[in-house]
Amino acid sequence: MIDTDGDILILDGATGTELDRRGVSVTLPLWSARALLEAPEVIEQIHADYLEAGAQAIVTNTFRTHRRSLDKEGHGERAADLTRLAVELARSARDRVKPKALILGSVAPLEDCYRPELSPTEAQCRAEHAETMHNLLDAGVDGLLIETMNTRHESQAAAESARHLAPGKWVMSFCTKVGGPPGVLLHGAPLLDVLPVVEEAWAVGINCVLASAITPEIELLRTLLPEGVRIAAYGNCGHADETGTWHQSDAIAPDRYAEYAREWIDAGATIIGGCCGTTPETIRAVTRALTA
Repeated sequence: MIDTDGDILILDGATGTELDRRGVSVTLPLWSARALLEAPEVIEQIHADYLEAGAQAIVTNTFRTHRRSLDKEGHGERAADLTRLAVELARSARDRVKPKALILGSVAPLEDCYRPELSPTEAQCRAEHAETMHNLLDAGVDGLLIETMNTRHESQAAAESARHLAPGKWVMSFCTKVGGPPGVLLHGAPLLDVLPVVEEAWAVGINCVLASAITPEIELLRTLLPEGVRIAAYGNCGHADETGTWHQSDAIAPDRYAEYAREWIDAGATIIGGCCGTTPETIRAVTRALTA
């Protein structure tokens, strides 16, 4: 089992938008994986900055190191090597700054986080996610963070692979629709449909949803999940345009984000972090608010 000494576990914040904020190219289709080729030292520094800000777990820069994305620029055969490099950068920062911190391996949707209709078949998802999980586990992560899942079939496929490869050491986090009732995946399926396959997860959560919209999702999850399953929440601060470029929102300053984090804890979440648009200052504010 993944374990932590405290009741509340503080995750890190965004990597991709933070790379962009620091002047590193994150153009599609590689997004944050491009930095593994062009600026690995910046990735390591971002990990270190989040740890120094209070994060107790950092997430590897493997959101786009699966073969499918890398193939689009001719790097498909480097999937295992680039995944290992991403884990090594996280471990180097962890060992230097906070040796007891957890390292979670990011497993992302195989296509676009905001275009669930592009998701491959369930069989393809199962095979490709299993390859990524093998690469992460072989590289030495403490657990898997399957995040931003937006369709029923891809969520189920990823969960089935994780149950076999990393029992007790995986988290599943969903991306849900904003503006309607809670508990609806971006593709339209009720979250309730997928929960039976994630009940063996160490934690289930919501991510890459606007921070101000997460509380009702957590409240719903708490009523649907078994008591022993932890709930994770890490929202975003902004939005992506039609080209995939992220636009930061100044409306959610770090201290305001920390107020939302308190709401999520009151609603039942015990794992708190940040998604797109958040920064080390966001996590510093969350740490202050939750340890005051």
